[in-house]
Amino acid sequence: MAKGKINVTADNIFPVIKKFLYSDHEIFLRELVSNAVDATEKLKHLSSMGEVKGDLGDTKIEISIDKDAKTLTIKDRGIGMTSEEVEKYITDIAFSGAEEFMEKYKEEMDGKDLIGHFGLGFYSAFMVASEVEIFTKSYKDDSQAVRWECDGSPEYELENTDKKEDRGTEIVLHIDEDSAEFLEESRITELLNKYSKFVPVEIKFGEKEETVKEGEGDDAVETKVSVDNIINNTNPAWTKSPSELTDEDYNSFYKELYPANFEDPLFHIHLNVDYPFNLTGILYFPKISKSMDMQKDKIQLYQNQVFITDNVENIVPDFLNMLKGLIDSPDIPLNVSRSYLQADAAVKRISGHITKKIADKLNSMFKDDREDFQKKWADIKIIIEYGMLSEPKFYDRAKKFALYPTVNDEFFTFDEFVEKVKDAQTDKDGNTVVLYASNKDAQHSYIERAKDKGYEVMLLDSPIISHLIQKIEGDNANVKFARVDADSIDKLINKDEPVVSKLSKEEEDVLKPIIETGVNDTKYTVQMEALDSKELPFLVTVPEFIRRMNEQAQTGGGMMGMGQMPEMYNLIVNTNNEVVSEILNEESEDRKKDLVQQAFDLAKLQQNLLHGEELTKFIKRSVELIK
Repeated sequence: MAKGKINVTADNIFPVIKKFLYSDHEIFLRELVSNAVDATEKLKHLSSMGEVKGDLGDTKIEISIDKDAKTLTIKDRGIGMTSEEVEKYITDIAFSGAEEFMEKYKEEMDGKDLIGHFGLGFYSAFMVASEVEIFTKSYKDDSQAVRWECDGSPEYELENTDKKEDRGTEIVLHIDEDSAEFLEESRITELLNKYSKFVPVEIKFGEKEETVKEGEGDDAVETKVSVDNIINNTNPAWTKSPSELTDEDYNSFYKELYPANFEDPLFHIHLNVDYPFNLTGILYFPKISKSMDMQKDKIQLYQNQVFITDNVENIVPDFLNMLKGLIDSPDIPLNVSRSYLQADAAVKRISGHITKKIADKLNSMFKDDREDFQKKWADIKIIIEYGMLSEPKFYDRAKKFALYPTVNDEFFTFDEFVEKVKDAQTDKDGNTVVLYASNKDAQHSYIERAKDKGYEVMLLDSPIISHLIQKIEGDNANVKFARVDADSIDKLINKDEPVVSKLSKEEEDVLKPIIETGVNDTKYTVQMEALDSKELPFLVTVPEFIRRMNEQAQTGGGMMGMGQMPEMYNLIVNTNNEVVSEILNEESEDRKKDLVQQAFDLAKLQQNLLHGEELTKFIKRSVELIK
């Protein structure tokens, strides 16, 4: 038996491992399983090159718990190690078995990377174990099995052993008392499903019963047999070519990723890049609801089929965090524990490429089947609009396929819409005014007035639309957006066509203070305007600038850094409406007051501003007026 001291630069690396190097103790299992997969993949590769003779036999990785002995064991039938290799790869952590292997076989490997490595990944075992044993035997002919043991100090023991009869490595963790959770089957199952659900080597964890039918027809007999419980899918959808997969395959994999999701995704995007970096994966567009928890079911990051994190900030642009699915890349730089992303230029290139692939897919869907794309628009628009706001390159690409529906359920690109309305909706200053509504029902009367003028009205109802229209206006000098209830329709699209008022200037000057007294609310600014006689006597409007700024403040990033503005409304008095003339000429002060209040309440009701006691009084007053 040989004794020695681990070749580290500090007296004791283990406190560093436990406290600083690894942020989350549970990842020890990911590292050890990854090493077992690595060793197995190496063996398979050597076999394919003719360097391992004969049938490889069973290559499953086995994981087992012994609660009495308080041990957790990870066993593989991979490449194994000789005594010299244990000394090199385990006791001298400056070396990496995977790195040396890839250097030796880099020409034959054809760019293939391997999971994990012996070295620091192995030492994560000491986060949960007071003692670690390794039983290993190399695949090489006439190799001697060896046992390595360490109790968490820099000293170790290495000896020959007869306990290992076949090739491979068996790591036995003697679990610490404060890590007893890792002796529970449910906890290990949870971690295997989290980190190793798609590794390319079968993982056996316990057994399960299956029903087997023997015989046919009435003579068939069903019996229950115990079989290996394989917990992983070694050939997941993203590792296959898109030509091998159907929509049903993609939807099935979606449910495998997110078992609690019952709805199929709207569509998917299969990523498959090998230059200038390696990147594979599948991203799904789910149906987005306003109440959706944006932190649920995030995009997952894998490295060579090993789960790393669902914190994909910087790798995936912010606006795509609303998608689901996964990406897998060996080229994403992580820190030594593989738990955190390290920012560098490669990450930015990957992020940019994902953005481009998403835009290309959406554009092809739009061109190939516009009608189907329009049906999906309501479910995907928030993602696209957010992308247009946050990613300049995506904004430029999205101009080709971003849709703008009208209140009549027609769909246009922005350029198509402007071309359609520019003749009718260009004002006296040469600006094409894009009228829009945010709620067809609440703004119905305003929409109808616009339609009566022959105008088209967009329906823009997403929560971030005020930010987006601000950006579009900035990029189109002669285009202005105005919500249909922001002013009287003739003011929204000012053609400089004078309308004669039935009231003289002197009469307006008499009437205005009467109405201001009746309204008695400083939130409302009374404006006398000559409108069409068919328009209501009073009209409540919300100034576009104020309303838009408040909407932006509610969703973040208000104009010029300003916060929420106080409520401000315009009360437009239509001097051509007969009711307004009646108010002016009414001799009874009580009736005059009632008429002002009734017309004012009607205007507020139209804007959904009449509630509570005011609404009750309005109803009672209406009944009295009917009498």
